[in-house]
Amino acid sequence: MLTFKYKNVDSLPLGHTSDKVTPGCIVLEGGAFRGVYTSGVLDRLMQADINMDCTIGVSAGAMNGFNYVSGQIGRSGRINLTYRHDPRYIGYRALRDNHGITGFDFLFNEIPNVLPFDEETFNNSPRRFVVVATNCITGEPVYFEKGKCSDIFKAAQASASVPIASKMVYIDGSPYLDGGCSMKIPVDWAIEQGYEKIVVVRTRERRYRKPPQRLDALYERLYDTYPILRENLEHETEIYNELCDHLDALEKQGRIFVIAPTRPVRILRFEGDMEKLGALYQSGYCDAGGRMHALEEYLK
Repeated sequence: MLTFKYKNVDSLPLGHTSDKVTPGCIVLEGGAFRGVYTSGVLDRLMQADINMDCTIGVSAGAMNGFNYVSGQIGRSGRINLTYRHDPRYIGYRALRDNHGITGFDFLFNEIPNVLPFDEETFNNSPRRFVVVATNCITGEPVYFEKGKCSDIFKAAQASASVPIASKMVYIDGSPYLDGGCSMKIPVDWAIEQGYEKIVVVRTRERRYRKPPQRLDALYERLYDTYPILRENLEHETEIYNELCDHLDALEKQGRIFVIAPTRPVRILRFEGDMEKLGALYQSGYCDAGGRMHALEEYLK
């Protein structure tokens, strides 16, 4: 029988990282509730005062990024491990109020009443925060940056609006969906920005490669007026697998540092088993801890 929240959620670390800034960029992969792994990783990094100068996130990675930039240890994990079964967050109320699987109004407006978001630190920090969303007309990734876009929260909503399960989000008159439709892991953006130190947090194990999808007919029906977006979705398997090979090559060259699950991640995209999700958080926390010495050497 499923429980409504992770039984050990109250034991998650809690606190605030220092104002120390670590030169470099951290790249956060998405993956819906696989992002709980990333929450564990980031909490361990914050405890070690590893607060990267730039954070770029896609979908669930963007959601985690808010709390990493605000320096709030334990907040991301507590949200997902407490409210997963609240229908205002995930479920029928979210569909009714936000026209998608995730209730962003609840996430951004109501949860902060219980788990306050340090908006002052987030806004005033010199650290960059970038969210990737996909322009549905051009099919291209768009990089929305804190302090340089009209609404970073709306951009994050767009970044995490899953195709098929969510309606498009309009920003400045243009329709957007999940950043993963065009750029699942924006490591090349970090390289092009000139960052010498780049940390990539994966939500799949290194050996994982995406199997063929059979959704072409559904994509054609839903996105018939967005041909470039549809083509991206129809070819996402090969695009993602080529990206994974690219990451492996960059890691072998020592150009990037990767933190990834050490065991296969066997949870559903919208997993409801809270103990599985709790175990995934702990896995991320432990994996980051186990690689801390190597990470510190890389960052020198």
